[in-house]
Amino acid sequence: MALTRTEQHNDKAWGLDERSPVDVLRLLHEAQLEAAASVVQAMQSIAEASIIAATTLASGGRLAYAAAGSSGLMAMADALELPGTYGIAPDRVVILLAGGVASLNRLAGTYEDDASQAASDISAAGLVAGDCLIAISASGTTPYALAAIDEAKKRGLKVISIANNPAVPMFEKADVAIALETPAEMVAGSTRMGAGTAQKIALNLLSTLMAIRLGHVHDGYMVNLVADNIKLRERATRIVSAISACDESHAAKLLKASGGSVKLAILLAAGAENAENASNLLESNQQRLRPALSELKEGLGSR
Repeated sequence: MALTRTEQHNDKAWGLDERSPVDVLRLLHEAQLEAAASVVQAMQSIAEASIIAATTLASGGRLAYAAAGSSGLMAMADALELPGTYGIAPDRVVILLAGGVASLNRLAGTYEDDASQAASDISAAGLVAGDCLIAISASGTTPYALAAIDEAKKRGLKVISIANNPAVPMFEKADVAIALETPAEMVAGSTRMGAGTAQKIALNLLSTLMAIRLGHVHDGYMVNLVADNIKLRERATRIVSAISACDESHAAKLLKASGGSVKLAILLAAGAENAENASNLLESNQQRLRPALSELKEGLGSR
């Protein structure tokens, strides 16, 4: 049976264990860079996936991630950051990991082969039409991921599939297929390395573009962040100050008046009468700050 790309041996790895430590690290680093470069070929698919994800959340749906092993860790890293970074409500993001919490203590084993568990996890999460599933697997053949896709399609979900091999079963039922054709691993089959790196980059790109489309990023600033610790409160103050061109002490006062909302504080700085008025402006512009600011400016100019 022909080996898939993710299981092949990398010719550069011959004699790897006999090389100097620095030489080994150089080869490993080069392999990581090659894996990262593979994401470029998937840009169009990632863009299409971000539209589906953004539309799902904007329409009140939920975004679910399903994966096993190392791919599951990449999924978790992306999913868990969404609420704090972009203010997406935690109950709008679902993480389905083969083996559940138990697998975090031991990633290997039979968890990824449990197709029935994937269907049960989809059902237990209450995922329905209007939601979106992002399924991730280096090989593209992981039973847990495949079963999650099957159950998701039965329930009418949109499906985004990410894999590191071309033309794999995971792509057959996907609404968008993201093929990250990474080179053979320097340690054959160790997909936590090159394949995992490419997955992390692709997920970062997908979710960041999604957040931009939702209006949660303005001129490179995260204007929908949840400022729930000292560091993030300071960051929120700096963001309001930078966008509004006011000093940080005034920005802090505006944030207090806005109940901690960066977007509302910026609108207050721009001349909104009060937090309620600013909130209405955002609501009428689908939570997008730029058109809300334009509408506010036009309104002030006509007075």
